[in-house]
Amino acid sequence: MMKRRLSAALWPLFAPMLAIVLFALPFAGAAAQDTVSISAFYGQWSGSGVSESNVSLYFRLTSRDLDVTIAPEGNGFVVNWTTVQRQRGDPENPTAERKSSVLRFVRTDRPNVWRAAGSSDPLLDERYAWARLQGQTLTVHTLAIAEDGGYEMQIYNRTLSALGMNLDFVAFQNGEERRTAKGRLVKVGN
Repeated sequence: MMKRRLSAALWPLFAPMLAIVLFALPFAGAAAQDTVSISAFYGQWSGSGVSESNVSLYFRLTSRDLDVTIAPEGNGFVVNWTTVQRQRGDPENPTAERKSSVLRFVRTDRPNVWRAAGSSDPLLDERYAWARLQGQTLTVHTLAIAEDGGYEMQIYNRTLSALGMNLDFVAFQNGEERRTAKGRLVKVGN
């Protein structure tokens, strides 16, 4: 049986790729990181971000100030967030609008999944919400159903990093992406 050998001419091209693969192998499981405890998110976080809209002609790209507090509450946790948006008024001098939301989450029988307290039937409630923790990302979904049966879904992915917390937000209306936002926050209090 004839053994094949890597040509000496190809070795300089192959060696760096092999080194990268061998170096990355021990970290391959890191992509599927163990899920952190919800307590890793507890605290006050502050930062800024940029929002992109598909529905506004004059305010397609806007800045946002972001604040979120995540704290334990009963057998779950509470998320309180405030966003200062600049997407109305004069495009040269937009009007700052402050929006705040609070959601209280309680445990479910599923590991790392919580439902918003009071959420039961999305047709009856103002909005239905749930949270999921996977790896280092806490995802909050909210669903609101309009009178005509249309819907709006918002998804907030808050991911812990070495520098703080990254926010990736997307809003859909009847299946169409309407707005996205990306931001970075740092922990400013416990």
